Amino acid sequence: MTAVAPGARAAPGGPVKLVALGDSLTAGYKLPADAAFPTVLERLLKARGADVTVANAGVSGDTATGGLDRVDWSVPDGTAGVILELGANDMLRGTDPKVTEGALSAIIERLKARGIPVLLAGMQAAPNLGPDYKARFDAIYPALAERYGLTLYPFFLDGIIGDRAQHLDDMIHPNRQGVETIASRMLPTVEGFLGGLRQGASR
Repeated sequence: MTAVAPGARAAPGGPVKLVALGDSLTAGYKLPADAAFPTVLERLLKARGADVTVANAGVSGDTATGGLDRVDWSVPDGTAGVILELGANDMLRGTDPKVTEGALSAIIERLKARGIPVLLAGMQAAPNLGPDYKARFDAIYPALAERYGLTLYPFFLDGIIGDRAQHLDDMIHPNRQGVETIASRMLPTVEGFLGGLRQGASR
């Protein structure tokens, strides 16, 4: 049985269509297309037997507000689920966490209104922004996941922070190896998310 979420209009028998909506971490900054996170994740999922596509809707430099501005056309009809990865640029710019949370909340509500479930990929603030800012920013993602009943992957960059071998020279963006690590660590959460889509389709 094809895993299709309620409200998603995928073709019968076709693959489950996921969209990764994010910033440069999703887009694959300075990497070839086959090394970008959505492509790597799709490859790993297919290797484990999932009939799935993961579209790359990452835009380098995008903030949560920027993602809200483009969510309607970045997530086409027929999308079964969205992996939402935004907020890193907000943090780097020192944006008020209330602004980031408000934009992410609006994206989630916009998708919810279309019947499209969301897997929320969390971000954490750098320590040099201060303990108060870090506490407020880091709390955004668990709070949204609880409020909307979302699948949460707590920290998108888990497993590569501080590891020069998994970053480009800027020590911000993952290199090819770093993306492989991110996608591999996130794979069980994504598989659980897909399982939830299957349960929704069977109701």
